[in-house]
Amino acid sequence: MAILLVALFTSALVFATATANPQDKKPAEFVDRPAPPVSPETRKEMEARLDEARRHFEAKPNDPGERIWLGRRLAYLGRFSEAIEVYSEGIKKFPWDARFYRHRGHRYITLRKFDLAIDDFEKAAKRIKGRPDEVEPDGQPNVRNMPTSTLQFNIWYHLGLAYYLTGQNERALNSYRECLEVSKNPDALVATSHWLYMTLRRMNRAGEAAKVLEPIREGMEIIENDGYYRLLLMYKGTVSPENLLAETSKQAGSPASNSILYGIGNWYLYNGSRDEALKIFRQMVSGDQWTSFGYVAAEADLKRLT
Repeated sequence: MAILLVALFTSALVFATATANPQDKKPAEFVDRPAPPVSPETRKEMEARLDEARRHFEAKPNDPGERIWLGRRLAYLGRFSEAIEVYSEGIKKFPWDARFYRHRGHRYITLRKFDLAIDDFEKAAKRIKGRPDEVEPDGQPNVRNMPTSTLQFNIWYHLGLAYYLTGQNERALNSYRECLEVSKNPDALVATSHWLYMTLRRMNRAGEAAKVLEPIREGMEIIENDGYYRLLLMYKGTVSPENLLAETSKQAGSPASNSILYGIGNWYLYNGSRDEALKIFRQMVSGDQWTSFGYVAAEADLKRLT
């Protein structure tokens, strides 16, 4: 009888483990890499803002906004697993608040948990359906201190990216088309258009990709997404890849340079210059900006291509 009970218990445990929701796993399973380096002054300021966010959260533990800021401040310092835990607790308390899925999904992308990210962004997309959009405040403001993205933009944008990184191009295309509908300013337009264009080119739909470039013109007022804007001008033939590479070398190693390098490498790839593309991708992943989307995409492509 004892042996039978042990067997039954073991079977039940195996079944429970096999059928558990992947979102229920503890974020402690992730081993965080050191965050990309910042200056001592910047780190000190970021830690002070984290302390402030923690105080605000402790004063208002049932305020979803304060919990989100705590998670964001943790993530800016590279404490991604802690941020994910903060968002996961928020989901338990506020299951219909799309913001928690949006931010947790972003950090799942950072930690290369793409399937979990997709699951979160799909849930977020369901929760914003039929609701008005809202501006998303910047945690690291641009030079004009003017937010350029919204909640719905970020959900569709990051969902498209997660699909793109996993080779689900048709789904990525649909997500970026949804994102384009809520890209209401030049910065949002160029960011979405860049990934939409690359997705279409990967699908060998050059004619449709060319139409994406029609609203892009010289002299657009761009606040923070100048890298994506320069790439779109390159796709249009206004800027050469060689000149853009030379420009980018002046800001080598920054997240912005990674965005441009990935776009150029991808351009070489779908234009048949595989070796040039691989050279650029390898150059990118030898750096320390591993949290940038360009780095993540180059890393995913290297795995796929080699």
